[in-house]
Amino acid sequence: MLGNALIGLREGLEASLVVSILVAFLVRTDRRRELPKVWLGVGVAIAISVGVTLALTLSQQALTFEAQEALGGSLSIIAVGFVTWMIFWMRRVGRTIAAELEGGLEKAIAMGSVAVVVMAALAVGREGLETAVFFFAAAQAAGETTGPLIGFLLGIAVAVVLAYLIYRGAVTLNLGTFFTVTGVLLVFVAAGILAYGVHDLQEAGILPGLYTLAFDVSAAVPADSWYGTLLKGIFNFSPQTTVLEAVVWVLYVGIVLTLFLRTPRRREAPAPGGSTDTADTRA
Repeated sequence: MLGNALIGLREGLEASLVVSILVAFLVRTDRRRELPKVWLGVGVAIAISVGVTLALTLSQQALTFEAQEALGGSLSIIAVGFVTWMIFWMRRVGRTIAAELEGGLEKAIAMGSVAVVVMAALAVGREGLETAVFFFAAAQAAGETTGPLIGFLLGIAVAVVLAYLIYRGAVTLNLGTFFTVTGVLLVFVAAGILAYGVHDLQEAGILPGLYTLAFDVSAAVPADSWYGTLLKGIFNFSPQTTVLEAVVWVLYVGIVLTLFLRTPRRREAPAPGGSTDTADTRA
């Protein structure tokens, strides 16, 4: 639940800020008549993202056990690739995203109504599709039915409220620090999902070493204990971890976290008001 709440908060805030930038630009330039088209595009993006999540869930249920494990493992690895790209992308281009979005919207308005809808759908849809795949993989890793969904929805709700308050100038948030901290946390969440994906592929018979354990601490950390559940929910920690799972977890965290922290942090944040203000100025 907590891991999915983090996913919902991080991805939801990024998508909400994108919408805020587009809306603020139209309001500031006195083109409110274009707002319904932007909202239509946002609605299309949300519908597609929800549809992808449902399609993944339904398609998995119709497969054999081995095929389910193969699909789940493959999607977990794809999801990790998405989130890895996302945290580096936001760290690098966050200070110019407002200008890029406004320029794209200006061109779309000149092209016509359909272009505005498509532009808004693509701007939000990228975040939505990443979120859909990553949430599906995280929910599968959590092994629950309602906890991941509740956590994810709570994260999304908090992100929407927070983005609205930033847009209205009611709160000031250092977005640079926020995305850095959540980026570090997501590295560990992604590492757990990657390890889970490897385990799925081992169960599907695609990767070897299913019964070669790196450690077994199930006696000290029972899977049904509160701390075992907490570690599972946040970091996808498994008391019985194979050697291959442990190796990919350590390699991913060691490489990605090092590169992430060494990447220059964006000096400016996307400002819903349309300018690229510093990260701790009021949006």
